[in-house]
Amino acid sequence: MSLSGNANEVAPTGGSTLFAAFRALGLYSNHLAHVLRYHHRHREFYLVTAVGKSFHTYNVKKLGIAAVSNALPQNITCLAADRMLVFASCGSLLHAFARNKEVVHTYKGHKADVHLVLPFGDHVISVDSDNIVIIWDVESEEEYLQMNFDKTVFAVSAIMHPSTYLNKILLGSEQGNLQLWNVKSNKLLYTFPGWGTGVTVLQQAPAVDVIAVGLVSGHIIVHNIKFDEILMKFQQDWGPITAISFRTDGHPVMAAGSPVGHIGLWDLEEKKLQGQMRDAHSTAVSGMSFVQGEPLLITNGSDNAIRVWIFDGPGGNGRLLRHRMGHSAPPTKIRYHGQNGQQILSAGQDGTLQSFSTVHERFNKSLGRGSINKKKSKKKGLRYDTLALPPITTFATEIARQSDWDGIIACHQGYVTCTTWNYQKTSMGIHKLTPKDFSKNKPLGVYATAVDITSCGNFAVIGLTTGHVDVYNMQSGIHRGRYGKEKAHEGSIRGLAVDGLNQLTITTGSEGLIKFWNFKTTKFTHSINLSTSPSKMLLHRDSGILGIAMDDFSISVLDIETRKIVRKFSGHQGQINDMTFSSDGRWLITASVDCTIRTWDLPSGCLVDYFLLDSVAVSIAMSPTGDFLASSHVDDLGIYLWSNRSLYSLVSLRPLSPDYEPSVVMLPGTCPAQDVDVTEQEEISDEMIEYDSPEQLGETLVTLSMLPKSRWRNLLNLDIIKQKNKPKEPPKVPKSAPFFIPTVPGLIPRYASVEHENDGHQSKVVNLGVLAQKSEFHLQLEEALKNSNYKSPLSILKDMGPSSIEAELRGLSPDGGGSVKVMQSFLRMIEAMLNTKCDFELAQAYLALFLKLHLKILSSEPTLLAEVSRLSPQLEEIWMHLQTLFNQSLCILNYMKTALL
Repeated sequence: MSLSGNANEVAPTGGSTLFAAFRALGLYSNHLAHVLRYHHRHREFYLVTAVGKSFHTYNVKKLGIAAVSNALPQNITCLAADRMLVFASCGSLLHAFARNKEVVHTYKGHKADVHLVLPFGDHVISVDSDNIVIIWDVESEEEYLQMNFDKTVFAVSAIMHPSTYLNKILLGSEQGNLQLWNVKSNKLLYTFPGWGTGVTVLQQAPAVDVIAVGLVSGHIIVHNIKFDEILMKFQQDWGPITAISFRTDGHPVMAAGSPVGHIGLWDLEEKKLQGQMRDAHSTAVSGMSFVQGEPLLITNGSDNAIRVWIFDGPGGNGRLLRHRMGHSAPPTKIRYHGQNGQQILSAGQDGTLQSFSTVHERFNKSLGRGSINKKKSKKKGLRYDTLALPPITTFATEIARQSDWDGIIACHQGYVTCTTWNYQKTSMGIHKLTPKDFSKNKPLGVYATAVDITSCGNFAVIGLTTGHVDVYNMQSGIHRGRYGKEKAHEGSIRGLAVDGLNQLTITTGSEGLIKFWNFKTTKFTHSINLSTSPSKMLLHRDSGILGIAMDDFSISVLDIETRKIVRKFSGHQGQINDMTFSSDGRWLITASVDCTIRTWDLPSGCLVDYFLLDSVAVSIAMSPTGDFLASSHVDDLGIYLWSNRSLYSLVSLRPLSPDYEPSVVMLPGTCPAQDVDVTEQEEISDEMIEYDSPEQLGETLVTLSMLPKSRWRNLLNLDIIKQKNKPKEPPKVPKSAPFFIPTVPGLIPRYASVEHENDGHQSKVVNLGVLAQKSEFHLQLEEALKNSNYKSPLSILKDMGPSSIEAELRGLSPDGGGSVKVMQSFLRMIEAMLNTKCDFELAQAYLALFLKLHLKILSSEPTLLAEVSRLSPQLEEIWMHLQTLFNQSLCILNYMKTALL
């Protein structure tokens, strides 16, 4: 079935109707230095790190995320904070955030990008790339002072406020000299000649008048700015100094960061190197700060990691206390691990395999990076590890036996050997699975392209570029078989899958064939020739539906039971990067190079959702519980979650027309107006799916009422029910006077007169004259006899209970205050109900009760006999028609049960 549009369909424009941006996982830090703040009321330190267009706030105690700011229009270029506000620059604008969330001040005046920011009491100082320094008043957002510097003479590269130096700031330059300015009088107080190389960092020491200056050459100068003299001079051979911090817990130690990720610890008393923390980060150390009065060092880097080190051991070196770490290079493949939808496994270009929790960051795990020889790699260290395996291209996971042996199988970029991984031990597994043909001689261009693991967790199936498909035991790593005499396919293996019962293995090759194999005997059973070469394949094991992405950007859906292609979809304008099925197998979601994510409804064969992104989705995965869609993107370190709106709101699944134009949807956490957009989409969706069901679908169909069975089923047995519910003993008259004022019996309650109360003997005979009042139902029947409209009396009966219905029908007879005309009107009401075939069961119940109560009167009145004789054949005809339909259905069911099909 190919996708086709309807001319009557409306072509709306907008974002996704099925998925709403929820949140981002795995984003913690970038190349900007973090900011450490102290909250006086909470008595706790908080850490602020920039992540793209927003910043995150973490508590230092547990590194739990406390707040995420609203997003800015562009990426943050500089970050700073004082006691109340967080300042973040974005392009030429400087923004002040309150409560770590919303922008409260915006400072406009720079013509170039701001790259340095310094809070300065009631003012804030910003420096742009054109070398213009502007001092702003925080509250009024007005410019207090502007200072222009010549780039060729003094290009500002660092800024600080020396402690206790009132109204003074110290500026460092790329030329190497320093200038001390009084910003109140706008005067240059002193110029420090410098050390002949550019200044990268200026940091206040715990001692007054003393600062540390980090240089491009790797030198660290501890300088007294009061007397302009050098106190100490250190050198690091790892390149320019990127960050400096001093311990304040009684140990005279200074830490300095480097572009290669190493940290040097310098003893200020002995004036020598105390220790080195190598590979603290895999990239440059962006920010570094000791917590005030505590032996804790916080570092962050552009490798997307925040680390807290504690100095509590001998030797003075720090050990890792806690950390938050994501991928340092973009993820290439993501898949959900397990059936609870709480863990996402992600393989990145940095060579690591990591697990991210959708519940809380403390459940995140890193399984490390692959290595040819783990022992040798540990000795050589991370940076000099020549035995590291290339990045993982694809992997398969199964939790069935993960507590007993490895449960993850992965293949690496351009590598013929596949590795196993253990989720429980959070490490690479013990087996490296290599075909015997290539174990010694490894020809170029031969590598693993597809892997799968059986649902029992015992076997792994691996496909190669040569067309070979091999089966291995996951527990022992022993080779258990090969599909085909020599090769399974002539071309490269593009995809493989094993069904849920280990009966079939399905493989597809670049030559355009899909082959079915017996899993146990590895014998060939069937093949299907595709029109074009496939690029990817995905099996939904529960439903037996196979999704195949083609090189011509189309998608074919194959049923592995009938072995026929049941659906064909087209519409993507680029290569399909990844596919995923919904948990119930109804939706196939595809991501393409054309920056779109599309959802195809398999039962209807239609495109039901389609939205555009500003970056290409590399991999997508749908949660086994159906609550989230996860996506990873080109040149993006995060994993983004999209919530499934159909779980918590009404969503229209109408087919989208061919001229539907999707709008660009921002990634989660990057659009501050996302909530408004979601509400508007929900309102549109609600309008689209609003449907009023008619009272009767067709005039020839027998339609039942929506009333509960208790309203009509027991109408014939009310006298038996009353007899059963009759009390065994009569109610006893209370000895004392009644609390309530006595009333006269009747339909209209009236108080008894004083004379009546004083009368010693009260009659218990009910006066029928009081009860001889016509009810509303009685009046409506009389009215309906004139205009032949029986909707009003029927609606009155529908609102009544069984006892009230019986009382009303009893009152229709002349003995009960009714008349023959009213009884005739009631029979015509039943006739009208049978003509329309609405409220069929009510008509039967009301007529049965009516006949039971008034059979003697009906036989003696000619007009009523005529009405009944006219009603009888009509009733019999309907029942004969229903009986015929019932008999046909029962016959077919009986045949389906007993016949040998």
